[in-house]
Amino acid sequence: MDVLASLLQGFATALTPMNLMWCLLGTTLGTAIGILPGIGPALTIALLLPITAKLDPTGAFIMFAGLYYGAMYGSSTTSILLNTPGESGSIITAVEGNVMAKNGRGAAALATAAIGSFVAGTLGTIAITFLAPLFVKLALLFGPAEYFALMVLAFTTVSALLGSSLPRGLTSLLLGLAIGLVGTDVLTGQPRLTFDILSLLRGIDIVVVAVGLFAVGEALYMASRPDMRAGEIVPIRGSIFMTADEWRRSWKPWLRGTALGFPFGALPAGGTEIPTFLSYFLEKRMSKKPEEFGKGAIEGVAGPEAANNAAVAGVLVPLLTLGLPTSATAAILLAAFEQYNLKPGPLLFSSSSTLVWGLIASLYIGNVMLLILNLPLAGLWVRLLSIPQPLLYGGILLFSTLGVYSLNNSTFDLVLLFLVGILGFLMRRYDFPVAPCIIGLILGRLAEAQFRRALTISQGDASVFFTHPLSLALLIIAALVFVGPLFYRWRAAKLQSVKAAG
Repeated sequence: MDVLASLLQGFATALTPMNLMWCLLGTTLGTAIGILPGIGPALTIALLLPITAKLDPTGAFIMFAGLYYGAMYGSSTTSILLNTPGESGSIITAVEGNVMAKNGRGAAALATAAIGSFVAGTLGTIAITFLAPLFVKLALLFGPAEYFALMVLAFTTVSALLGSSLPRGLTSLLLGLAIGLVGTDVLTGQPRLTFDILSLLRGIDIVVVAVGLFAVGEALYMASRPDMRAGEIVPIRGSIFMTADEWRRSWKPWLRGTALGFPFGALPAGGTEIPTFLSYFLEKRMSKKPEEFGKGAIEGVAGPEAANNAAVAGVLVPLLTLGLPTSATAAILLAAFEQYNLKPGPLLFSSSSTLVWGLIASLYIGNVMLLILNLPLAGLWVRLLSIPQPLLYGGILLFSTLGVYSLNNSTFDLVLLFLVGILGFLMRRYDFPVAPCIIGLILGRLAEAQFRRALTISQGDASVFFTHPLSLALLIIAALVFVGPLFYRWRAAKLQSVKAAG
């Protein structure tokens, strides 16, 4: 009953005219950036951080959440009509969706994607509503040692699973940790990695790094790719309403996709790619007509799109209850919490209950808004693809520069912005994942604080990390996650050499 009472209180917050306006703005903007290839929610939220610094936190997070959900909705449109995923979670949607569009069933593909996203998003939000308080009770069992072990687990999983290789993921993580060390040591007051530059004594602002890596780095990368050209857009044909047969073939994939996507979103580095691919292969395996897959099977759109949106909902559970980001966008949202001097975790539900439950309630409202925005207006949204790439990314650079300068009116911040932007470009160019860098920057400072706190409480006894059962279990899991990929590659190489010799 406490959960339902809190949720009703959240609806009272979310249904105010101002917060409804922020929700509509977020969902609309999210749909737009989801449709535009290469511009994801992480980039957009990073771009908005300087602009929203003075906003009411509740309204700002309602807008960010609507944007995050909306990007997943919009990304399916370009996958289906252009065969170019707007987001990585919609890559598999293009396999069947674009074929359906070419066969004159584009409207049905868009409809099952939009309705599946609505079903998964709503069920995922229900799961957030009832699971988040349980996670809060679990989080209250965590002390400094357990939090440090949890962050070590986050570091290892993000490095091992998000990058194209373990060395690249680790390099990106260590780079983020190093950037986080710049500034003045909180306990001793000693400068670290400042190189006698006074402006670095306050550290490097997370917003500057986020905007530089995502917005400026992406713009420079796209400018270096003259081969990027607009593909052929398949026109939408047919009614937006699904037939009875299409409904019958879609509703089970929606539910299965939701069940797959939500747990993956809650896992560190779970992401949206793995559950969408698993959903596709599950639907192909369970289908009575597997021969239709590859030729425009509607189940191949319904399941992955549901998994995609459910994974996004899953991301919010560990973020709000443990302060643990499990994706690049979640890491940017964690930076937004820091911008407002808020600390996600179990205490957030008591200290900022209006914000948390207003945010959760807004997800229900945002899902309804997104269904209305995406189902009948898909043809209108596709026109965004006619925006010339130079104008689009030139605008991103302009807003990045103005936004970062407005934070502290500092030209030094602008120098840092473009230095970090060049770093972001090089990371994209040589296939180094950006997410571990951002997560290392944000969680590195927190991990250091929890590590020192645990040692202070134990009077310098490092065994505290191994004598607490929960801390020990998390560290063992982290070690397995780190060693697992190395063992798998070694075993695969050994088997391959045996086959070659045989």
